[in-house]
Order: sequence, then C-alpha cells, then structure tokens
Amino acid sequence: MRLASCAVRALEVDQELSSRVRRSLTARSRPRPSTSGGDGDSEAVSNTDATADDAVEAELSALFEASTNRLLRVAVNGYMESLRLVIGVMEELDVDVLGGGKDS
Repeated sequence: MRLASCAVRALEVDQELSSRVRRSLTARSRPRPSTSGGDGDSEAVSNTDATADDAVEAELSALFEASTNRLLRVAVNGYMESLRLVIGVMEELDVDVLGGGKDS
C-alpha cells in the first residue's frame, strides 16, 4: 500500500491541462488472492516470515472523465507517461517494486 500511496501523491501534483477533463486517483488495499488452488496446476507458497502487509496487495486506480474522446486519449496518454516515470523511479530507488524485490 505504501508504494501505491506514494504514486498517488506523486501523480496528483500535476493537474489536467483542460478543464474539460477530470481525473481521480485512489490507492486502496485488497486481500491478496490465495496462491494455492485445487486444480493441481498452481504451486502452494508457504512463508513463515509473512507479515500483515503480505496478506494484502495495493491497487492504484485512475478514473478519467472527458468531454470528447480526443481529450480522453490525450489525458490518458499523458497519465501513462507520468506513471511510467514514477514506476521507473520506484524501481531504481526502492527494493520491493513490481515483484517483491530486485536481485543485487
């Protein structure tokens, strides 16, 4: 949840350039799906050092509203560029981004 909240704070600084576009960003947590299943294809994962943070996963949600399809496309493209930059910085500066860590 920490990284999603950090991304929201970084992304909501930039307001939309057009007053005809509205963007809403939220970070929320939800229970992590179970990795064990009854179909035999999935592998059960056991971690005795699991923390409360391991039981939930964070989700960054972006909702856009625009008066035209063109404005919506431009707003979403700009948002995706900014999101790519934020994730890139997080990958370089943090240890638990996109998959639970980086190999040293």
